[in-house]
Amino acid sequence: MRIFIGIDLDQGIRGKIARFVEGVSGFAPGARWVLSDSLHITLKFIGEQKEEQVDAIARRLRRIESCPFEIQVSGYGFFPTAKSPRVFWVGIHAGPQLAQLAGDIDAAVAELGVPREDRPYSPHLTLARAGGRSGEPKWRKGDGPSSTFAVLQKRLAAMGELDFGKMTANQFILYQSQLSPAGSKYTKLENFPMRPAESH
Repeated sequence: MRIFIGIDLDQGIRGKIARFVEGVSGFAPGARWVLSDSLHITLKFIGEQKEEQVDAIARRLRRIESCPFEIQVSGYGFFPTAKSPRVFWVGIHAGPQLAQLAGDIDAAVAELGVPREDRPYSPHLTLARAGGRSGEPKWRKGDGPSSTFAVLQKRLAAMGELDFGKMTANQFILYQSQLSPAGSKYTKLENFPMRPAESH
């Protein structure tokens, strides 16, 4: 099964993003917009694994210690660049704990043979992709000036700062991702509560 690890958004932020997308998606009708129900902050994408390996990963994740922390969802941008936009995203801002958690998860699953990340962790929420294109942040063959997001970019520039609010992350989740023609469907396999480290 295809799996990844992430943090769910709280309903207030999800609702604000859904209303925002409703208001602006018409400015990029050629883009594929992500359903607000499936938005999450990815900590680590793992990909296809056998069921027994998924169980081993879940067991290893239960040992990770992390304290709850605050996340702000604000700002936006385009991958790979605003001049050659293929992905429209909104920003995720948190203290060092978020990158620390992603790093701890990366190290934990690496012990089970999952390849380590080759670039620094940069959290974001993908809202739209130019039709059928990859969500990969790095420059890819075929990237270049694109008009898919041109009208949207003008509208966003006139709107000022985007701010969808703050939430407290108090658990991370192991998800299964099932691909379908209607888009990916995500199922929560297990929740891992964040607890303050016990004082010894």
